Amino acid sequence: MKTFNFAFLLRKIQELAPIRFALLLFLVALALSCNDRNRVEKEIEKIPMNVEIIRFDKEFAAATPADLPKLKAAYPFFFPTQYSDSIWIEKLTDTLQIELENEVFKVFPDNEELEDVLIPLFQHIKYYFPKFTTPKVITTTSDVDYRSKVIVTDSLLVIALDTFLGSEHPFYLGIDKYVAKEMKPSQIGPYVAEAYAFQYVKPPRNANFISQIIYFGKQLYLKDLWMPNISDAEKIGYTEDEYAWAEENELYMWRYFVESEMLYNTDPKLGARFISPAPFSKFYLEIDNESPGMLGRYLGWKIVRSYMENNSVEVQRLMVLDADEIFKNSKYKPKK
Repeated sequence: MKTFNFAFLLRKIQELAPIRFALLLFLVALALSCNDRNRVEKEIEKIPMNVEIIRFDKEFAAATPADLPKLKAAYPFFFPTQYSDSIWIEKLTDTLQIELENEVFKVFPDNEELEDVLIPLFQHIKYYFPKFTTPKVITTTSDVDYRSKVIVTDSLLVIALDTFLGSEHPFYLGIDKYVAKEMKPSQIGPYVAEAYAFQYVKPPRNANFISQIIYFGKQLYLKDLWMPNISDAEKIGYTEDEYAWAEENELYMWRYFVESEMLYNTDPKLGARFISPAPFSKFYLEIDNESPGMLGRYLGWKIVRSYMENNSVEVQRLMVLDADEIFKNSKYKPKK
């Protein structure tokens, strides 16, 4: 029986025109990479995962004043002691609260949509971080407190469903568009992933710009691993047009940061200009109004991705690596 001669095949391939040879190698590498990803995903799917989802929002909506003591005993964290029972009794019959609850029930009539997001997300977290403990999930309403959409503790995950009703929902008319665009059901997964990413990514030791953007780049890289089936735009909270703008202008942004000597600058204003959520980034150029916010996070993400593509490092190790080491060994080259 003849054995497969890989060296002979490689010599024959190399006789092809250089462009065809490079294309073939790319396709082979892509196929191998896809096979490896498929293998990992199949292993992740086998991880047993039971997620308990408690609909406190429904329990509160169905409650009467007589039920209040039982609710307070079961969910003390929702009833701060500084507020008297009269506050909660009034809220039980408040017309705006009832309308809010009804809107939540329309968008989330059952737990199916939440389970479809949370079960695979928790399986992925468990695969990469085996010590992860599945939390008890409690849903609530929050008077549309979009600053606290998701809260994570050691054993609990609280999701304010009234902050994910849809970007164009009438309840969000007074909220800035750059905030409201993320207040949709498809953003529950990315927000939960981000909340857990904060637990695994070591805070930066330095206050310089490169350390800050790589810190957020690590969080976004975890979303790559944990949520492989959602778009990059959804991961960072951009619209598809905003993400396309960032992709098209990656090289020019990077040149701006380098030529302006921002990478090792510790000016705290850089965070507000390029890292914090905002309607646009602030280059102080004509392009500002066209740009999305958080472009520093976007570039930090690109650097972390490049580092992981060019280095053999376990993800747990990546979480504690110094930003300077990541940057210097990333071989990052922005797309032209």
